[in-house]
Amino acid sequence: MRVNCVGAVILDAAGRILLVQRGRPPGVGLWSVPGGRLEPGEDDEAGVRREVLEETGLRVEVGPPAGVVERPGPGGVTYVIRDYHATVTGGTAAAGDDAADVRWCTPADLARLPLTEGLLETLTGWGALPA
Repeated sequence: MRVNCVGAVILDAAGRILLVQRGRPPGVGLWSVPGGRLEPGEDDEAGVRREVLEETGLRVEVGPPAGVVERPGPGGVTYVIRDYHATVTGGTAAAGDDAADVRWCTPADLARLPLTEGLLETLTGWGALPA
């Protein structure tokens, strides 16, 4: 079974990327971009806005696609994750919903944090990280 998901690649003016620490499976304890499953009838843009708000307390404007990845899940599920660039338009960053923590990370931070499998390579390959 394929499960449609979305995620947000959000950079601030200082060149940091917004990451959330997963509070629930899959990937509990690992850091990734905010995102999750689409709800029935929800389009990608609405899903990105909802997921970012639920997980981080931030409102965003959804921009162009960053890329698509497929990740295996439990029970033979495949998560099809469409990530989008997004820009913060309001709110205050605070962990919520299934996020255990949220933080703005420098590229150096990414080398030290336990990231979800393939995240750093994928973002680098997409050219989505600041130089």
